[in-house]
Amino acid sequence: MLTYILFIIGFIFLILGANWLITGASSLGLRLGLSQLIIGLTIVALGTSLPELVINVFASINGSTDLAMGNVIGSNITNTLLVIGVAAIIFPIKVQQIINKRDIWFNLLAAIMVLLLANDFIFGRKHNVINQVDALILLAIMIYYLYVSFFKDKQAKSESSEDVKIIPLSRSIVFIVLGGVGLFVGGKWIVSGVSQLSTDLGASESALGLTLIAGATSLPELVTTIIAARKKNTDIAFGNAIGSNIFNIFLVLGCSALIKPIDFDLAMNVQIGMLVLFSFLLMLFIHTGKAKTTISRREGILLVFGYFCFLYYSIYVN
Repeated sequence: MLTYILFIIGFIFLILGANWLITGASSLGLRLGLSQLIIGLTIVALGTSLPELVINVFASINGSTDLAMGNVIGSNITNTLLVIGVAAIIFPIKVQQIINKRDIWFNLLAAIMVLLLANDFIFGRKHNVINQVDALILLAIMIYYLYVSFFKDKQAKSESSEDVKIIPLSRSIVFIVLGGVGLFVGGKWIVSGVSQLSTDLGASESALGLTLIAGATSLPELVTTIIAARKKNTDIAFGNAIGSNIFNIFLVLGCSALIKPIDFDLAMNVQIGMLVLFSFLLMLFIHTGKAKTTISRREGILLVFGYFCFLYYSIYVN
C-alpha cells in the first residue's frame, strides 16, 4: 500500500518539480543574458519532456527498459491524438508557418526513426534492440534540430519567443533546487510503483508505460491545451505537443538507450505504427482541405477516436 501511495504522490512531485525547475531556470537564464527565444527553444521546450526524461533515466538504471520504451511511445501517441485532438475540437488549430515548415517534419522523422532503429530484423540482425549506436544517432538528430532552430531558421525569431518573467535570484535558486529534488524523488517513486503494479496486476511494464504512465505525464499538457484552446490559442498547444514529441524521441529515448540498450518487443510495433500513421495524417490535415494549415474539429474528433482505439488495443488486446 505504501508503494502505491508513493506512486501517486510521485506524479505530484514530478509535475511540480518540472514546473519549478522551468520557472527558476528560465528566470536565471534571462539574468545570464540568454534571449527569450533560446530559453523557449531549450529550457521551456525541454521542460515539457522532463517528466518522461526523469522516469526513463530511472527505468534505464533499474533495467526496466520496457517501461522506458513504452513511456516514450505512449506519451507521443497521447500528445498526437489526445492533446492535439482535444485542442482542435475546442477550436480549430491554425498551424504556425514555422511549425509547418520545420517541426511537423521532424515529428514524422522521429516516429519513423523509432520504427527503423527498433526493428533490427529489417537489416538482417537477430536481436531487436535500440543500442548505444542508435542512441548516438537520435542525439545527433536532436543536436541538428537545435542547430536549425537557433541559427538557420530566421523566422523562428519572430514566431517562437517565450514570455519569460524575471523573479528574484534567491527564488530562482530555490525553485531550481526544489524542482530537481521533486523530479528525483517523484521519478524514483514512480518507477518503483510501476514495478510493483506490474507484479500485482500481471501486466507488462511496457503496457503500463504506454497507457497509465504516459497518460499521467501528459496531463499537464492536456490541461494547458484545454485552457489555451478556450482562449483560442490552439497554435500554442499544437506547438508544445509537437515539440514535446521531438524531444521525447530524440533526447529522452536517446539518453535512455545510451544508459542501457533497450530490448524491443515486436508486439509494440502496432503502437509505433499508429504513431507513424497519425503523424503522417497530421501532415495531410495541415496541407489538405478547404482551410490549409488548419486542423478542423472533424479532424480533431478523428484524432481523439484514434486515441481510444490505441487504449483499447493496448489494454484489452495487447
